[in-house]
Amino acid sequence: MVQKVAVFRKEHFNAAHRLHNPGWSEEKNEAVFGKCNNPNFHGHNYELIIQVTGEVNPDTGYVIDMKILSDIVKESVLDRFDHKNLNLDVPEFHSLNPSAENIAIVIHSILRPKIDSGLDLKIRLYETERNFVEYPAS
Repeated sequence: MVQKVAVFRKEHFNAAHRLHNPGWSEEKNEAVFGKCNNPNFHGHNYELIIQVTGEVNPDTGYVIDMKILSDIVKESVLDRFDHKNLNLDVPEFHSLNPSAENIAIVIHSILRPKIDSGLDLKIRLYETERNFVEYPAS
């Protein structure tokens, strides 16, 4: 029987963004996105949880070395997103609305090639204490 274990790394970053669809009128953007469409942007204190699932390596006792995972996340995500304006400073969002859903997908796409393909990867992103997304969805 295969025994899989899920391990989790929790991180934090602060970032500003604006939800805006340039193909819509200002009125429609305001109606759909409300305060999140502020032309001067607004910020969040994001909580990021990275879940890696796989079999425990019999030599190390690890699914993944958490120090290595921490280093990957810092270099690949935190250094790129923390204290940044996502719309202006992060190339992936120059033409992609930086909603929590899209941020989670982008983070997954950044991390996936850096983590052993035999391990499952899931991203959970809290935009607020009560609002969060998970990708891929279960």
